[in-house]
Amino acid sequence: MTIQVGDRMPEGGFGIMTSDGPASISTEELFGGKKVVLFAVPGAFTPTCSVKHLPGFKEQADAIRAKGVDTVACMSVNDVFVMDAWGRDRAVGDSVMMLADGNGDYAKALGLELDASGFGMGMRCQRFAIIVDDGVVSSLHVEDPGQFAVSSAEAILEQL
Repeated sequence: MTIQVGDRMPEGGFGIMTSDGPASISTEELFGGKKVVLFAVPGAFTPTCSVKHLPGFKEQADAIRAKGVDTVACMSVNDVFVMDAWGRDRAVGDSVMMLADGNGDYAKALGLELDASGFGMGMRCQRFAIIVDDGVVSSLHVEDPGQFAVSSAEAILEQL
């Protein structure tokens, strides 16, 4: 079942890169007592994700934080090394936390997995953005296949 507004975010964890190497962060650490914008992309380095989605959140991160958001985070079904390399390639710095959902477990827990086998990408996650208040979904924006509008940084900024 797909997550809905008012639902608590499922328990889980993500891979993150630190100055000491790969590490993990739990959903409790990410969402507990915080306001978080979590956006997800089907794949690092893919065209729309690299040219529009991630750069939009990088550019709007300060404006989003000015609306009371503690963390802006990008999730993708990629490993921690790919997410780190993609963040460095796009020069996100500390503006966006790069979260690796390596096996797609969190995408599946959200009910937002995507079978991209037809494109040679296997199981991924749908393109979406969620505003999370202390672990509870306050706003959910899932894109229709092939679309990029409701989960953009500009659209989320209007929701805050």
